[in-house]
Amino acid sequence: MSELLRKITNGNLVIQILLGIVLGVIWATALPEYASHVGFLGTFFVKALKAIAPILVFILITHAIAQHKEGQQTNLRKIIVLYIFGTLLAAIVAAVVSYIHPVHLNIAVAGQGSNPPQDVTVVLMNLLMNMAVNPVTALAEGNYIGILTWAILAGLVLRRHEGPTKVLMDNGAEVISVIVGWVVRLAPIGVFGLVAQAIHDVNTGSVVVAGKTLTGWDLLSGYAELVAVLLIAMLIVALVVNPIIVFAVTKRNPFPLVFKCLLRSGISAFFMRSSAANIPVNMQLCRELNLKEETYSISIPLGATINMAGAAITITVMALAAAYTVGVEVHPITAIVLCVIATLGACGASGVPGGSLLLIPMACSMLGIDGDIAASVIGVGYIIGVIQDSAETALNSSTDVLFTAAADDASLNQKV
Repeated sequence: MSELLRKITNGNLVIQILLGIVLGVIWATALPEYASHVGFLGTFFVKALKAIAPILVFILITHAIAQHKEGQQTNLRKIIVLYIFGTLLAAIVAAVVSYIHPVHLNIAVAGQGSNPPQDVTVVLMNLLMNMAVNPVTALAEGNYIGILTWAILAGLVLRRHEGPTKVLMDNGAEVISVIVGWVVRLAPIGVFGLVAQAIHDVNTGSVVVAGKTLTGWDLLSGYAELVAVLLIAMLIVALVVNPIIVFAVTKRNPFPLVFKCLLRSGISAFFMRSSAANIPVNMQLCRELNLKEETYSISIPLGATINMAGAAITITVMALAAAYTVGVEVHPITAIVLCVIATLGACGASGVPGGSLLLIPMACSMLGIDGDIAASVIGVGYIIGVIQDSAETALNSSTDVLFTAAADDASLNQKV
């Protein structure tokens, strides 16, 4: 038994996760009546990651800043530029793909109840207000802007102190890193439960449209064209745009690093559908790539908040689809402005499932599309969310590690 446990804990995590996916599909297909019974494994895994992530972020950021020495390079400015530039390019790719293949929606589906922001200034104001949240509240609610703010302030204060306090921070960072390693090792079991539950939800879920009850697969097939446009745009960004950006920064073959980030970070993010929940996975990967802790401990949680290429694609494609559906002509200059708005909005998108959908009305309002149509588009987003949101999160989260590694010289010495 001990030998089996040793092989499991030391085995290739990617292979184990892929095995979990295959077993999840087999379980849900062969035993559909029991598919939901194993869903708790995925729920437990995601809750464990969400529980550890805020504490992990706070301790590692505080520790990294407290240990930072004057003149020590962190490359954070370069990473932030890559985040914003990459998100903007993703929005532009989405606009180009939408121009090449316009999508017209069947928006007979009622929109989900929500109170979305109507202006990008509201999004930016919310980000500012989140910085002033009580630190205990920020940790309890997973408010990463608040956590970042307090961790940076605490780290700056601790830089002036020596002795037991810094030793305590060193020990705390080591302890939390070990615990994260344990939690990440649960990924294959968690993914097994998530896959089985997802297939169960799609098979049993139904919505009434025009008097007909449609199953999840019926709804997805009805919006296959929209899903295809979204996935094509995301694949172009993941396999063409991002590698070009990484090559421009590193002057090396980017694909080994790109594929490692997609396999290790993208797969888990795809099934968890939460950039915030995937923070511990990304930090573990950064540690394995031997990146600087003072860099990734800040850039990864920051990326879960502002590095949202997938969200920018979703906002742009959905807004343009709404425009095509209601007959609004979008001039190329207007589309460029839309890409900028989508980039700013995506930077404020919540790192939780469906966070980008609530920003669609903001983009629609810029195109002169009324709130009722925008709400219906959100409804469409929820229908295709089982694919759209999963792919979006995989792109968002894997790019956090990709750009952090590209900007960190230490990663270039690794065999990825």
